[in-house]
Amino acid sequence: MNMQDIPFGTTDWTTVPCTEHKGTTGTAIWRTANFGNIRVRLIEYSRGYEADHWCTKGHILLCLDGELETELEDGRKYLLKPGMSYQVADGAEPHRSRTVTGARLFVVD
Repeated sequence: MNMQDIPFGTTDWTTVPCTEHKGTTGTAIWRTANFGNIRVRLIEYSRGYEADHWCTKGHILLCLDGELETELEDGRKYLLKPGMSYQVADGAEPHRSRTVTGARLFVVD
């Protein structure tokens, strides 16, 4: 991540438009802001959400509410609870997420 030419600013996430993304089950609601080549998202996963793909994009992800299970392609699984985060580089380890309870996340990539 190379952050350049981004002046100081604030974001009121309640004013950022939502986009809906269907999973295999459930829905993800994204609020997305772009700052140069950095994408920042506030994501809300519905109860029972399961991703419909293996993701190879790098992220820094912070769980704000709920619980998120992230599975790596090699079978390892990690459960994130509020206040926990993960980080992974572009192309490093394919991963996908699901949640039983629903989750709210802050993601930078």
